[in-house]
Amino acid sequence: MNLKEKLYQMFILGTNGGGYKSALKNNLGGIIFFTHDIKSSEQFKKLIDECKSLAKTTPFLSIDQEGGRVERTENIYNGKKYLSAKYAYEKGLDFLEKQTNEIAQELKSYGINLNFAPCIDVNTNPNNPIIGERSYSSNPNDVIKAEHIVSSTFRKNGIIPCVKHFPGHGDANADSHLTLPEIDLSLEEMEKIHIKPFKACAKEVEMIMAAHLYCTCFEKEEIPTSLSRNALDYLRNRLGFEGIIISDDMIMKGVAKFGTAEAIEMGILAGLNMFIYRNSTPEIIEAIESVAQKVQNNKELSKNIEKSFEKIISLKQSTKDMHP
Repeated sequence: MNLKEKLYQMFILGTNGGGYKSALKNNLGGIIFFTHDIKSSEQFKKLIDECKSLAKTTPFLSIDQEGGRVERTENIYNGKKYLSAKYAYEKGLDFLEKQTNEIAQELKSYGINLNFAPCIDVNTNPNNPIIGERSYSSNPNDVIKAEHIVSSTFRKNGIIPCVKHFPGHGDANADSHLTLPEIDLSLEEMEKIHIKPFKACAKEVEMIMAAHLYCTCFEKEEIPTSLSRNALDYLRNRLGFEGIIISDDMIMKGVAKFGTAEAIEMGILAGLNMFIYRNSTPEIIEAIESVAQKVQNNKELSKNIEKSFEKIISLKQSTKDMHP
């Protein structure tokens, strides 16, 4: 595979904009599906089959299915709504495992192989506009217990879990879809509460999502964790995480101000292995293409792309259910 095809493996794009079809032929890493993609079970399975047939390499077929407020299959609601993390956890560990099993079975029946869950943020800020009931608890030890059950249940069902949002979105007072929230806590405070669940699972999980948060413990300048070399080095070197580090949606305002191609370059250099874009508009495809041109003459970019490609392919090969 050439460097451009390896770069395309680093992206998971949404269907909105239509560029995902040509991107799959160029070796796109995966697709993320949203509520607007899912009108009926049959139609959704067909869409997934189409993506597989266009793909050069087995794609990640992904979704955000946490339960409760974040449930992408709501258009094909069959009389059963899942509980959000907080309420599922409050019903006990057996209930949490049973519900996760139901979510996993449903996703698997459509052909999904990657779920951006569980959400392991510790909800310490009652005014947090984005996490709230998506968090299992305001106690990190409870979050650790829940993560273990949820991740292992997805895994048993052949679905890769992706824990999120490193280094912890629970103390934010703003929504990173709309702005870049600032977390002004010392590293010691972050480690005691927010980083604790990530530390507990870093040697077990396959994928961790990096948040668009400005954490003063990692950067003096306003750089989101997702593009911060210091933060991603910490995840690798201090927490010992060897899997895939993926960005939160790059369309979010917390990161969009850096410019599309520029943010991709920053992310690759910082140590991101994959990027999510909820759309596949011409602008996003052009940005990937322009970075592909640049990497030919940039040793550091190309070296990091090679490293990421190895991690991505290794995960795809090790997950037997990934193969169509």
